Amino acid sequence: MASVNDIRSAFLSYFAKNGHEIVASSPLVPRNDPTLMFANSGMVQFKDYFTGRSIPPQPRATTAQKCVRAGGKHNDLDNVGYTARHHTFFEMLGNFSFGDYFKEQAIEHAWTLVTREFGLSKDRLLVTVYVDDHDAHALWKKIAGLPDDRIIRIATSDNFWQMGDTGPCGPCSEIFYDHGPDIWGGPPGSPEQDGDRFIEIWNLVFMQYEQRGPGDRVALPKPSIDTGMGIERVAAVLQGVHDNYDIDLFQTLIRASVELTKVSAEGERRASHRVIADHLRASSFLVADGVLPSNEGRGYVVRRIMRRAMRHAHLLGASEPLLHRLVPVLVREMGQAYPELVRAEALITETLRLEEIRFRRTLARGLGLLEEASSDLSAGGMLSGETAFRLYDTYGFPLDLTQDALRARGIGVDLSGFDDAMQRQKAEARAAWAGSGEAATEAVWFGLRDRLGATEFLGYETESAEGSVLALVRDGAEIVSASEGEAVAVVVNQTPFYGESGGQVGDAGRIETDAGAVVEIEDTQKRADGLFVHLGSVVRGTIARGEAVRLTVDHARRGSIRANHSATHLLHAALRAVLGEHVAQKGSLVAPERLRFDFSHPKPIGDDEIAAVEEITNGVVLQDAPVVTRLMDRDEAVRSGAMALFGEKYGEEVRVVSMGARNGRPYSVELCGGTHVGRTGEIGLVTVVAETAVAAGVRRVEALTGHAARRHLEAQERRLKAVAGLLKVRPDEAAERVESLVEDRRRLERELAEARRKLALGGGEAAGAAGGGEIREIGGARFLGRVLKGIPARDLKGLVDEAKKQIGSGVVSFVAVDEDNKASLVVGVTQDRLAVVDAVTLVRAGAEVLGGKGGGGRPDMAQAGGPDGAKAEAAIAAIAAALSE
Repeated sequence: MASVNDIRSAFLSYFAKNGHEIVASSPLVPRNDPTLMFANSGMVQFKDYFTGRSIPPQPRATTAQKCVRAGGKHNDLDNVGYTARHHTFFEMLGNFSFGDYFKEQAIEHAWTLVTREFGLSKDRLLVTVYVDDHDAHALWKKIAGLPDDRIIRIATSDNFWQMGDTGPCGPCSEIFYDHGPDIWGGPPGSPEQDGDRFIEIWNLVFMQYEQRGPGDRVALPKPSIDTGMGIERVAAVLQGVHDNYDIDLFQTLIRASVELTKVSAEGERRASHRVIADHLRASSFLVADGVLPSNEGRGYVVRRIMRRAMRHAHLLGASEPLLHRLVPVLVREMGQAYPELVRAEALITETLRLEEIRFRRTLARGLGLLEEASSDLSAGGMLSGETAFRLYDTYGFPLDLTQDALRARGIGVDLSGFDDAMQRQKAEARAAWAGSGEAATEAVWFGLRDRLGATEFLGYETESAEGSVLALVRDGAEIVSASEGEAVAVVVNQTPFYGESGGQVGDAGRIETDAGAVVEIEDTQKRADGLFVHLGSVVRGTIARGEAVRLTVDHARRGSIRANHSATHLLHAALRAVLGEHVAQKGSLVAPERLRFDFSHPKPIGDDEIAAVEEITNGVVLQDAPVVTRLMDRDEAVRSGAMALFGEKYGEEVRVVSMGARNGRPYSVELCGGTHVGRTGEIGLVTVVAETAVAAGVRRVEALTGHAARRHLEAQERRLKAVAGLLKVRPDEAAERVESLVEDRRRLERELAEARRKLALGGGEAAGAAGGGEIREIGGARFLGRVLKGIPARDLKGLVDEAKKQIGSGVVSFVAVDEDNKASLVVGVTQDRLAVVDAVTLVRAGAEVLGGKGGGGRPDMAQAGGPDGAKAEAAIAAIAAALSE
């Protein structure tokens, strides 16, 4: 039996032997398409090659691309686990030709692979072609020898692929496998085509046209090939099963789920095990690619996937978090093909564990809210769809769990109302999902990039250079010149200005012409794959297209940025040394005045850990070690130990920055395109000034370097000396002295509370009582009523309880008056008097005198208040009068 790993390897090896470059899977978060939430096909990473925006490094490629369909228009989530072929995560095998070979070779490769390499009987295969693609029809007859009745012409868009309303497009040809007459279904194009007998296993796209607009389609000068084969589907065929969940990979995950839950994978809980296996893959790969659970965007989708699996773990009776215990099984199965799983295993495990703990709390809360929302419903009733959706959307409580919980009581859910609320939410989400927001504004830059080529960056070696103005842009349109007072974007042929990327802000400085014009540059941005755009204002003269200019970077600002960028590398390495190798960069900001570094870590960092990070980092700074930058082959760099931020787009040649040494080995080695100091000593000093949470499983440290760090520490020192002066001790004794003062204060507060208690219970003039203050007999009951001065209102109940013990049997009433002359009143009744005396009735009598309204509590203890503390004695008298009635 060919395993999934065998199939993947065989596919890639076949195309490698036939001149294709094996290209690693791109991240699940697309880097070149802001309209997509997740990569959902193999061609996503090659989109710019097909559109002509980028030049491919090789004419042929083959990939095993990881894909997710669980958000946006490609959303299979609700079907997963209940059908044979729906998945949130799947692998798409593909081969691609960028203007090299076309239909004949693509069909020949496909037929050779499936019949010879995979050994499928051609009697079980049939193909589809687009209705007027006569070339493909003839080629299938020639190469595969298929008869006309097994080459089916399809006239619908199913067999014509388009990237969008405009752009590359072309006819498709699909290969179908016939599972046999025992399974219901008909061939594609027939009325029974939705059955499961004939299953598509491979789609070949012949990209041969460009759609310029409605009715305007022209032939591409270099037709291309884009194919996609779902590895789960072909594995089912090759392993002799009809159901994707019966292939070896899924069965391994399902067996692990069964072993942990002790619940059979057959019967009524069959779908639960399948959901867990599928969603474990999607969750793990998304976390490995930097998508962590949150309440919006991609993070919301991964949280929904995780919680759907966790709900099924709950249905299986798992008493403890389950999913994180399955991660090692997944890593063993797929880690060799996708090493990012191995690198991120600790983070995946901890993220799933913490999320399941949170979900179990949500589950308990949701059941409580559901009980409250349905308390007035009886059998035959209907919970409103809005309520069900609120439970689902706000509290993460799934609809089917709501239905399950209500079913036992004979209560239904208004599904129409739920669907209406869901559609409104989806409409709002679609409106909010705008990708990077750059698509519309990028058009001018891509046009310039195509015409002018990329800007040559000189800033690694110099902070000033000569250049020629190639374009001026204002308000999204090219202009010929810009004069004093006007904002302008300047494009030159070469520049020392760094364009914002990788967390490092863009450079600022000046551009000057030989005629004396000056443009103050406030920011530099990268646009359209290599175009550096200098954003600023003309402060003198006029700058025109075609002029020669001198560009000068703000030296002091660049120096601070370099120091802060190098410090982020040192902090990254130190955090991994102190917290563990699960620490991975999740974002950064490198600005002239400060640095910010976000990283994966599941809990707050302690003061001792921060101190250890600072100690290690500054140790490397003091080495004054050279910062070495090398240009290396990307794969070689990673193999040599250079850290890459997974998901960043790196070229074949990368810059590897190394600095410092620790324990006889290079301290920090990272792939990085930013600017750095020449030696670590130039950083001067690194001090962490803040540590906070950014999102679930992501922490942030903020730090200062050099003079900014020194000024910060000097300010701290001045504050410490000021405190020491007030305490009349040396600065090194200040903490001990403050600790002593705090303990003294606590002791005095305890003594004061005890004195007040004794004063309050002591009676007579010492207690400040004006209403008699002594224990009296009223209406056959003992009564103690006092106005207490200097007693906080919060202490009254405790004092009343003690006074009740003191009098043994009867009623106690205390009034405390604060500095604003507001009164607080408490009345207590001993247990033996409750049959004839009610504390609530008595407290209300006193509250009325104090200008208050109402009052409440229990028959044995009630409290109230009022704004007129001057009538405190009268309130005691009123209570005494009420007691005598």
